Amino acid sequence: MGLNRGGEPPRGPDQTVPQQFHLDFAVEDLDEAEARLLELGAGRPDHQPGEGVWRVLTDPAGHPFCLVRG
Repeated sequence: MGLNRGGEPPRGPDQTVPQQFHLDFAVEDLDEAEARLLELGAGRPDHQPGEGVWRVLTDPAGHPFCLVRG
């Protein structure tokens, strides 16, 4: 894993710099999981299309992933 060929992290929701893959993680409590991951260094983009159903976060390199109610 890492940056794309151009050396930039992906940006969303536009695909100017596309993501390389996408992971969804099922969690019991979205708020609790988000808080813990932010504490560990995840980022939270402003664009949150599924608020209440899922949360979009980014790893430290900028790759997006989602938390979903599971």
